[in-house]
Amino acid sequence: MSITVESSPDGATKRTGQRVREALLGWAFLLPAMAIFVTFFYYPLYRLIDMSLHRENRFGTAAPYVGPSQLVDTLSGSDFLEGVKHSGLYMVYTVPLGILLGILLAVAANRRLKGIRVFQTIFSSTVATSVAVASVIFFTLVNPEVGYFKDVSWLSLSNPDTALFSVSLSSVWQNLGLTFIIVLASLQAIPTEVEEAAALDGYGPVRHFLRITVPLISPALMFLAVVLVVAALQAYAQIEVLTNGGPGTSTQTLLFKIADPQGIRPLGIRASMSIGLFALTAIVAAGQYALLSKRVHYGD
Repeated sequence: MSITVESSPDGATKRTGQRVREALLGWAFLLPAMAIFVTFFYYPLYRLIDMSLHRENRFGTAAPYVGPSQLVDTLSGSDFLEGVKHSGLYMVYTVPLGILLGILLAVAANRRLKGIRVFQTIFSSTVATSVAVASVIFFTLVNPEVGYFKDVSWLSLSNPDTALFSVSLSSVWQNLGLTFIIVLASLQAIPTEVEEAAALDGYGPVRHFLRITVPLISPALMFLAVVLVVAALQAYAQIEVLTNGGPGTSTQTLLFKIADPQGIRPLGIRASMSIGLFALTAIVAAGQYALLSKRVHYGD
């Protein structure tokens, strides 16, 4: 003989009300973040794609629909490809040199010496310097009339062959504080037991650095590589301050062409270039992760 126990209507109502309140509370926390994400990411992305499909003029008034042909023509045009070339060179100039200098300074400052904190402060001071201020200081140093490095020809901002490299050096210097701090923190996090074991095994300085230090700081190096690559692809302020894209178009990176301070390109063309930059950044970041992730050592 089975006995059926009927649930209390009041209990079921309370459980339903509790689930509704929990769901409403979850949406209350989620909606502000969703609103920000939609407002500042999805809607601008939609407008960007929409603009790339219309032939908008510089003021965004005339916008006949032209379809994806404008996007294809822009991404295969010489203007876009020149911007990709300059952005690629800028990345090659800034990323390896910036990481290398950061490592050298961090290794030099990671010593138990009297007064070493003074040098650590000096090396990291560029973190507090804005891009505009750092660019003005750099321009003063290479000024062809009164600059301290006015006679160094390969730092000339007026030579189309050296201007992009010179601008890239200003970025290396401005980002040096960040790379120095991150690498130094990674060096100081290496366990002393590992250092002592390497010394007992007879590791010399070079072997110790390549076999012990580099693997243990590899997560920080990968992080810096990604951050500096993205920063290189987004370089704009230093170019505008130092050369304004000149001489000619020799320092016009892809982002500078998109910003177009002279107002030469229609909005539809610039929107198409922006899609190209977005795709380029995603491809480079994915390629970095694929190449570097297997070489990164994460300690237990």
